[in-house]
Amino acid sequence: VQLQASGGGLVQPGGSLRLSCAAPGGTLESYNIAWFRQAPGKEREWVSCINRADGRTYYKESAKGRFTISRDNAKNTVALQMAYLKPEDTAVYYCAADKRDLCRVVITPDMDLDIRTEEYDSWGRGTLVTVSS
Repeated sequence: VQLQASGGGLVQPGGSLRLSCAAPGGTLESYNIAWFRQAPGKEREWVSCINRADGRTYYKESAKGRFTISRDNAKNTVALQMAYLKPEDTAVYYCAADKRDLCRVVITPDMDLDIRTEEYDSWGRGTLVTVSS
């Protein structure tokens, strides 16, 4: 499925942004959807995921309580609502799709949650989020 991420921009620290992932010609309801981000000079990292099967959501620890992932099946989109943004949230944000029912979440040695980028083979073009005053 082809994905399109949108909604990025420049925001001040403490501000909010709402990213959207769309799939023209596809049905996002058929996939578990994840958001990843890649900051300059860093590896792509997972941020959040929503199950296909039951809508359960998962967040990286640094995003928990600030970010909310949600589906709008009527609009065929998955949103990532981001609040209380910090400069370290600056990155290109990507949405990714996988046809399996459940997000492939693992627990890291430091007790955080993570999903490997290799779990996804459908990616959208990213959208840049810049958090700066």
